[in-house]
Amino acid sequence: MLLGLIVACEVAFWVVLGAGLAARYLLRMRRLGGLLLLAVPLVDLVLLVASVADLRGGGRADFTHGLAAAYLGFTAAFGHDMVRWADVRFAHRYAGGPPPERRARYGRERARHEWRAWGKGMIGWAVACGLLLGGVVVVGDLERTAALLEWAGRLTFVMVVWLVFWPLACTVFPTRPPLTGHPPRDAQGAGHDRVPHDTGGRS
Repeated sequence: MLLGLIVACEVAFWVVLGAGLAARYLLRMRRLGGLLLLAVPLVDLVLLVASVADLRGGGRADFTHGLAAAYLGFTAAFGHDMVRWADVRFAHRYAGGPPPERRARYGRERARHEWRAWGKGMIGWAVACGLLLGGVVVVGDLERTAALLEWAGRLTFVMVVWLVFWPLACTVFPTRPPLTGHPPRDAQGAGHDRVPHDTGGRS
């Protein structure tokens, strides 16, 4: 049941977000669009209340309870960015807004981007682990909440892997843009750029 609710909340997130953007840019109802966008976090609140109620009602924590906490944590960290990402593209497509900025792909800018993304991921990790530990405290039974502690370990492992293979890797081994343009003239074949000598009009 809880897994189905997680899927339903994800669908509802995009439906409410799409409705808010459509009201703002297609129907020109900016106030209604703003209200709908403000309602997006309420979708996560439904999942949080359902998870707590299930555990308080005597339910045994399982994989889906941990997944719900992870979903809520990372939605809290990245939800605003997701709304902004969709808003910029919707405005550009339907309201003549500026084109979205391209993500940094090379060098220090790419490394800074990866560190910022990982930092937000750590916020999501902190929120998720807070919810997981909160669930353990609410239930008050380590045997019934062992799955929640396992999820805390999983999320910690994911964040360590993310740190090593993205921010650290891009800092220690920065990516470089591909070489473009033609090779220098002195690297071309001999005689390719020579001007033929005047023969003086020999017959």
